[in-house]
Amino acid sequence: MIKGFAMLEIGKVGIIEKESLECVVPVRKRLECGPLDALVRPLAVAPCTSDLHTCYEGGIGERHHMFLGHEGVGEVLEVGALVQDFKPGDKVIIPAITPKWNTSGAQRGYPQHEEGPLTGWKFSNFKDGVFAQQVHINDADGNLGHLPEDVDFRDAVMLSDMVTTGFHCAEQADIKPGDRVAVIGLGPVGLMALAGANLMGASEIYAVDCVPFRYEVAHKHYGATHYVDFTKAPLQEQIMDLTKGVGVDKVLIAGGGTDILSDACDCVINGGVVSNVNYFGCGDYLRISRLGWNVGMGHKTIKGGLTPGGRYRMEKLARLLQTKKLDVKPIITHRLEGGFEEIAQALAWMKDKPENFIKPVVTIQW
Repeated sequence: MIKGFAMLEIGKVGIIEKESLECVVPVRKRLECGPLDALVRPLAVAPCTSDLHTCYEGGIGERHHMFLGHEGVGEVLEVGALVQDFKPGDKVIIPAITPKWNTSGAQRGYPQHEEGPLTGWKFSNFKDGVFAQQVHINDADGNLGHLPEDVDFRDAVMLSDMVTTGFHCAEQADIKPGDRVAVIGLGPVGLMALAGANLMGASEIYAVDCVPFRYEVAHKHYGATHYVDFTKAPLQEQIMDLTKGVGVDKVLIAGGGTDILSDACDCVINGGVVSNVNYFGCGDYLRISRLGWNVGMGHKTIKGGLTPGGRYRMEKLARLLQTKKLDVKPIITHRLEGGFEEIAQALAWMKDKPENFIKPVVTIQW
C-alpha cells in the first residue's frame, strides 16, 4: 500500500493509502515503472498555491483520491531498463512539469503543452503527485535532475516550481540591462521573478504587494528598489508618479485577480511587455483596458506561460544555488520535519497566510 496526502474531493483533503499510483483522468489507470520511467521516494516537498486552486476552487475540476503535490526532491528507488543516467540511490530534483519528450508539442518547442494545453503538468493534475511514499516519473532521463551534493535538498525543493516559474516570467519579458521592471505579487513565485529580473540586469524594480515583510525580503535579498502598496492608491498612479510619467519597460505578474492584466497594461510603456505566470483559477474572462492597451495599437505585448520544466532546466538552475548566485532560504519561512502528517498544516498556512509567511517545506522522514 502507498501512503500519501490526497485530494478526496473538492474542498476535502486527507491522508490515505491505496494499492498503486494512478493516472486519475480521464480513466483511472495504474502507473508502473516502464522502461523509460523511474520511481522516486520523496525526501522533501512543498505545497503550492495551485494546490489551493485545485482543492478549494475546483480549478481543474473534480478529482477523487488523487495524491497532491508537484514540488519535491527525492531519492531514486527504481529505474526502467532503458534509463541511462539515473540509478537507485541517486538524489534528484523532481520538476513540477514532466513532459513526454517524444511528442510533437515538445519538438516544436513547447514541451509544457506536449499533447494539449498544460499537459506537461501531470502531478496533481491528472496523475498522482509527490505527496506520497512513491512518485512515478515518466521519461526519467529527460525529466529528473541530478541534485548536486553541496546543495541542501530542502532548499532544492524551490527549484521544482517556484524558481523555474519565477525565472520563466522574467525570461518571457525579455528583460534587458537597465530596464525598469514592475513585479506584481511578492509570493514565492513573484520573489523569484524579481530575483530573475535582477540577475538579468533590471535597474529599477518596483515590488507591488501589500505586505511590508515581503518587500523587506525583496529589497534585502533580491534587488527590489521601490515598494508599491496597491492598497494605498491605484497601481498606475503610483508607478507613473515614481517613473515621472514614463511607466515601466516590463511588468511581471505573479498574482492578482481578473483585472490585473488591465492594470499591468496601464503601467507599461508603448513597446513594453507584460509577462504573466499567475494561475487564474476562477472567473470566465480576463479584462484588458481599451485605453490602457492604447486601443490595440500601442505595441504592448502580453505573454502568459507555464514554466518548461525538464532535466536540463533543473540542473541549470541548481547551479545558481551551487555558486551562491541565488539564495532561496529567505523565501522558505516555515519548515516542518514530521512527514506526511505535516502537509495539512503546510497547506493550511498557504491558505491562511500567517504573519511573516512566504513558503513552507516539509521534510519526509524515513
